[in-house]
This record gives sequence, structure tokens and C-alpha cells, in this order.
Amino acid sequence: MRPDACIKCKSFPCKDVNKHAYIVPGIELDPAKISIVLISEAAPPNRKDHYYAAGEPAFAQTTVQAFNDAGAQAASIRDILRRGVYLTTAVKCAKTAYGIATETVKECSHLLEPEIALFPNVKAFLLMGDVAIKSMNVIGSRLGEGRLIPAGSTYKIRAGKFAFRGSRLFPSYLQAGPSFNIEKSKRRMIAEDIKAALRLVK
Repeated sequence: MRPDACIKCKSFPCKDVNKHAYIVPGIELDPAKISIVLISEAAPPNRKDHYYAAGEPAFAQTTVQAFNDAGAQAASIRDILRRGVYLTTAVKCAKTAYGIATETVKECSHLLEPEIALFPNVKAFLLMGDVAIKSMNVIGSRLGEGRLIPAGSTYKIRAGKFAFRGSRLFPSYLQAGPSFNIEKSKRRMIAEDIKAALRLVK
């Protein structure tokens, strides 16, 4: 199964993104083998930096580093995928400013919702950053489950236990980008959250 064969944006209504950088993962995988879905913010401006791009894409470099920080030895995104971790973005186009409008998050959640539904055996969602958290909250509310993650600073809420249809939700910090230059404390918390999700599915 290829996610990009199932998930498509037809109208591209969002005003604050670059639709030419639109991407849904186009990898072939067995959805039954996915136990963790990691959701980060938005697609990169350059398609060559997306998780599954050839070579050494920026998203892959920082994510592999984050998994190694968590003690999950990995040399590539393929190693992470073999652990049963699927990586995607909440917003499928690249953002054009620092932030992303709430309406854009809501609109793209209509793509994320059927995307995560492709995986019947997911036990944990790693929500990397505010946009991923907001997107899952939109999905939860739309499906009648209310707000899944409470409002508040991530460092305050991340220790709580949150769930979506039987799967654990881990609110965390954004790990994907051109460099992994974030505070050591956030880097440590990202590693802790990844480790907790991996431990849950063992």
C-alpha cells in the first residue's frame, strides 16, 4: 500500500502554504506492521528534504538523530520504518511563514484523518509540535471525542496520559527540520517521548 495513492488534496484551498511543495508519503509499506505514527508539522519547502526522499534529506537526518538519542539505533529512515514507525506531516504543503493558520490545520486534518486510519494496529502517536497536536485535537473533536490534548505548554502536559481510539498520544516537540539546533532540554524530552512510545509497543 502507498499512502499517496489513498490520500489526495484536490482543491488546495489554503492560502498560507506552498502547494507546489505538497507531498504525501509515496512509500510502499504493509499498514498492518505500523504500530507508531509520528506526525510532525508541515512538508519541507524542498521535496528533497522530506522523510522518504533519496540521499540524506534534512527531515531524515534530524529524525534519525532523535531516535538515536532515544537509544533506538538507526542509520536511516528505513531502519525507523522497520521498527514499525510511520512518519508523516500534519500539513501536506510547505508553510510560507513561521506559523500556520488554524484554518489550514483544520483543512489539512481532512487528509491526516484518513491517512492515520490506514494503519489498523497503531498503538501510539508521536505528536511532534503544536501543529501536530492541534491537528489531532481537530480530528478528535470532529469525531465526537472532544479535545484530545489539553491546552498548555508542552513541557507541562507531556507527562499526562492521553488517548485516541485506544492508542496512546504523546505530545512532544518538533524534531524535523534543516538542523537539530534546539535546546538540550527539548532534545532530551523528544528522546524520552520516542523511548516511551517504543517501549509501549514492545
